[in-house]
Amino acid sequence: MFLSVFDVFKIGVGPSSSHTMGPMTAANRFLDLIASDEWPRPAGAEVAALKVSLHGSLAYTGIGHGTGRAVIIGLTGEAPDGVDPDRMDQIIEAVEASGKVEPAGHPAYGFKPDEDLVFDKKQPLPGHANGMRFSAFDHDGRLLLTTVYYSIGGGFVVTETELQRMKNASKSAGGQKVPYPFASAKEMLAMARSSGLTIAQMKRANEETVMAPADLDAGLDRLWDAMNGCIDRGLKQDGILPGGLKVRRRARSIHDKLNEEWRSNRANPLLANDWLSVYAMAVNEENAAGGRVVTAPTNGAAGVMPATIKYYLHFHPDADQNGIRDYLLTAAAVGGIIKHNASISGAEVGCQGEVGSASAMAAAGLAAVMGGSPEQIENAAEIALEHHLGMTCDPVAGLVQVPCIERNALGAVKAVTAASLALKGDGVHFVPLDAAIETMRQTGNDMSEKYKETSLGGLAVNVVEC
Repeated sequence: MFLSVFDVFKIGVGPSSSHTMGPMTAANRFLDLIASDEWPRPAGAEVAALKVSLHGSLAYTGIGHGTGRAVIIGLTGEAPDGVDPDRMDQIIEAVEASGKVEPAGHPAYGFKPDEDLVFDKKQPLPGHANGMRFSAFDHDGRLLLTTVYYSIGGGFVVTETELQRMKNASKSAGGQKVPYPFASAKEMLAMARSSGLTIAQMKRANEETVMAPADLDAGLDRLWDAMNGCIDRGLKQDGILPGGLKVRRRARSIHDKLNEEWRSNRANPLLANDWLSVYAMAVNEENAAGGRVVTAPTNGAAGVMPATIKYYLHFHPDADQNGIRDYLLTAAAVGGIIKHNASISGAEVGCQGEVGSASAMAAAGLAAVMGGSPEQIENAAEIALEHHLGMTCDPVAGLVQVPCIERNALGAVKAVTAASLALKGDGVHFVPLDAAIETMRQTGNDMSEKYKETSLGGLAVNVVEC
């Protein structure tokens, strides 16, 4: 089983990898399909207009998550990793004013968002909670092409055929041939013991089957630069977050107070937790505002890993760029196992799959750069994930703000605590990481849809009622 570090971590825009980046990517894929010869185009037929319907969780919380905006922007040809967040409002306004999208390399297509973008809460699509149907019509309104896409978490998008292929695939190593094809934590530890390599070294060897070492390092450095840039921007911004809840940004003011304490040398027994929290909150406030973030492994959980890396740089005297690379490689190895055997999607398994996975990945990465053995790293990931099991995804008003921003801060704190506990042991522990992952999968399957990113239960209804 091979999932690249650059599949686990993607540079994009907020507020949601599944509800923003995924739909934007799906729109890009549909444009590519229209322009291709991979569909039975009737002789002489020309696509003149487009329509999109959003289903399941995308319909229920799509407005708060910016899903409609993402579809519109994607249909103009903009991609998550390239669109300028500061231009997105202008792009939307232009489409609404003209009633058409004009992607590069295509003719103009009729698309009136008020009419042609439907949030369908009545008819979920069968494959996944995050379903979208894209349709193309000719000048006479005749349907030429329709395709269903599913946004399955972390910015990953698949067609119905691709989703079925994934479901039919056996839970075994396969696909890309790599030297260390571990599909479970048990296999990962066995390969580490037999090879004498660290988890980061095995992951590096796998990545280098598809890219040069220098390109891998440059890509990892770009990921951290984007994460760090998001922290820096989040610490400088102030004001009210968009969406109507009137949630005020707090990272900047907390950061100012921490710097004041730092300069005054006043004792603060909560210092490490405070820095972790402010870094995580800075990222997720930026995400909530639609800024540039890195899925880690999702946008809703994007603050946990940057916060713990920043913590590592802040408090560990031997921290360096190579350590950051090993952190990301180790975290990606654990994230790939979680995604392969369970899910990182809040719409599938609740927030245990988002912040829980992020905390497990962060704990593993931190334990690795603190000198942990593969067994201690696996233990750190298990502790962090175990103590997020059952966590629901219940965003108030469908916005990635409450409880998401603070939840990232606590996920980072749990990651550091888990790494610390694991490093004080010898790696021998009672609950294997694979068991925690399987428990998360089963718990997610049993969890009511009310608590899986639909904003139909939990805080999403009780805070409003209060």
